[in-house]
Amino acid sequence: MKVLVAEDNAHTRAGLSEILEAEGYRVVVARDGKEALEVFEREAPDFVCLDIMMPGADGYEVCRRIRAQNGAVPIIIISAKSEEVDKVVGLELGADDFIVKPFGVKEVVARIRAVTRRFLAARSEGGAASFRMADIEVFPVELRARRGEAVIDLSLRDVKILELLHAHRGKVLDRNTIFNRCWGIDYFPNSRTLDQQISQLRKRIEVDPRSPRIIRTVHGAGYRYDG
Repeated sequence: MKVLVAEDNAHTRAGLSEILEAEGYRVVVARDGKEALEVFEREAPDFVCLDIMMPGADGYEVCRRIRAQNGAVPIIIISAKSEEVDKVVGLELGADDFIVKPFGVKEVVARIRAVTRRFLAARSEGGAASFRMADIEVFPVELRARRGEAVIDLSLRDVKILELLHAHRGKVLDRNTIFNRCWGIDYFPNSRTLDQQISQLRKRIEVDPRSPRIIRTVHGAGYRYDG
């Protein structure tokens, strides 16, 4: 999924981009309202994160104009304007959520995942609702897995990795294949990045991460799910 981050503060823009990229999204950015509208037209993002106080055109105007073109694309407003009236205006213009600065990483991740779940649910058209890997059931549209009654939250990238391994069960997937399919072909491969992602994913989905049943390491080759 592609996300437009429209934010005039360079530090906040970089922080949001880092959070989103770590979750598995492709990020495009805009530094003001005018550029945000241009990038939206050119890139057709799957959802949008908007600041309110931007030069060129403020976030409210950008939200209004995006909604005039596309009534379905999710929009999250992220702003230092915290009065109730600001939230009401944003939501009435068609925003799906409103996050107040300063924000915590966990809050942003939770809100983004919630919006993504709604987007994926609306887009899904009779595809497989879930798939099983060992003793867990993975629900891609929900960005979740379940082991019995226990619910396991997943990022978009976690789901991509599990879907890829499941689709090629019994086969070793080399690092380049995983990077190309789950990060994108324009991502510069870094073995440590992949190893860290797999390590964190194992902590969530494996009963014993030190002796994994779902994501097995094939030393010198890559990773495999045996099915």
